[in-house]
Amino acid sequence: MKKTYILAGMFFLAMLTSCNDDLLDSIPYGQVTSQQYWRNGDDVVAATNAIYAPLLNEDGFAHTEYTFDNCSDDMNRAGDHSDETSLEMFTFDASNSHILATWATKYEVISRANAVLINAPKVNMDETLRNRSLGEAYFLRGFIYWRLSLIYGEVPILTEQDVLDQKYNKPKSTLAEVRAQAESDFLKAASLLPVAHDAAEAGRATQGSAYGFLTKLYVYQENWPKAIEAGTKVIGNAAYKLSGNYRENFEVVTENNPEVLFALQYETGWTTDNSPTFYHTPQTFGGWGFHEPIEDLVDEFETNDPRRAYSIYSPGDKVERGTAGTTTFEANMTRVTGYAFKKYTAFTASGDMSQSLNAPFLRSSDVYLLVAEAKIRSGANGDTELNAVRTRAGLPKKTSAKMADIMHERRVELAGENERHQDLLRWDKAGLIDIAAHYRIPRGPYKPARNFVKPKHYYFPLPQREVDLSNGVLVQNPNY
Repeated sequence: MKKTYILAGMFFLAMLTSCNDDLLDSIPYGQVTSQQYWRNGDDVVAATNAIYAPLLNEDGFAHTEYTFDNCSDDMNRAGDHSDETSLEMFTFDASNSHILATWATKYEVISRANAVLINAPKVNMDETLRNRSLGEAYFLRGFIYWRLSLIYGEVPILTEQDVLDQKYNKPKSTLAEVRAQAESDFLKAASLLPVAHDAAEAGRATQGSAYGFLTKLYVYQENWPKAIEAGTKVIGNAAYKLSGNYRENFEVVTENNPEVLFALQYETGWTTDNSPTFYHTPQTFGGWGFHEPIEDLVDEFETNDPRRAYSIYSPGDKVERGTAGTTTFEANMTRVTGYAFKKYTAFTASGDMSQSLNAPFLRSSDVYLLVAEAKIRSGANGDTELNAVRTRAGLPKKTSAKMADIMHERRVELAGENERHQDLLRWDKAGLIDIAAHYRIPRGPYKPARNFVKPKHYYFPLPQREVDLSNGVLVQNPNY
């Protein structure tokens, strides 16, 4: 297993750019000339590697993305920042620092993807490598537009032509248009990417990455036939089979197993202080101890479900720390709730916290459950897909499963993986739950009743700084 391809992109990052404060200041990478760069296949690969790099920082997906899931009923922020408190309590406004930071980071990824899509076709290089690089660029751009559509709803779409025309200050596109762009990018990626990579390239996007996110997109659109079709290309392919043991998805030695369709690749010494491990691991073990699960989530697991012990540290658990020996986990090792997400913690052989643990953002089990949901909601039977996930956990099979079974299974299977709040939002929009009533329920001392306002809180506001800099081109989301 190697992670150096993404990490090497940071050197390219240093050569080609500096940190951007906002979308409007973004450097048009596509206009770097072939004399300066884009000379050969190595340059294209390095530029493609650099697309991944912004995802790894704290404003990309290491921390900020998880602050949005603090909104859910699964966890307490356990942080000491006021902007995280306001996100969790639905009292945030358009000046929130996380809302601004993740916008800038995501458009940085789009900018780099556009550069590859503009320049890679012009380079004299191996055609297979060119297609792989273009496929990764399409996938990563589609992934970002997908995430932007979930967080903000309507956002500007910037493509290759906008770069060539130097047209960066654009109005918002509709939600349908943003998701159509993500769909188009995922479909192009699927046509260009390989089914899998060899061990030396583990972690790069694959066809399964693209089809997996297409499945998710189609479920959000309630396009059941397309969701089932895209999902079947994942669950019907042995290259993306479920791992034999759930915990293998969250251990360094097995983290790039076939079930992991897309994960951010971290390595101690390269991504110090920026990995999800650093933010989730209790301070006792060397982390910052944010994003703590609450007892309501712990109680959701069925008796004898091994995923609870693999996912969450509970008081009394034995923590194996290499040559440092075994430590008994105690509630006072956490900031607030008495629990911590084990699936984001790893240790070196000497017992120190390891930041070499990847962060999975899509697993095959997610796709199994999405296909099961698509079948159930379209009037078909989703037992096969649901029970594949339950059987792996050693739990009894369901018969004639209902949406309540899907809701439960997604909560425990994907606990802490940045899915719960978005799941609740889409189920509310479908009339399956009332999210406002759901969030008004107090869930113990660490998750009080909260006031979710519909439709205001379906999406976060655009960063006010971006709205102001646009000189009237960007219009703020309603009710902010």
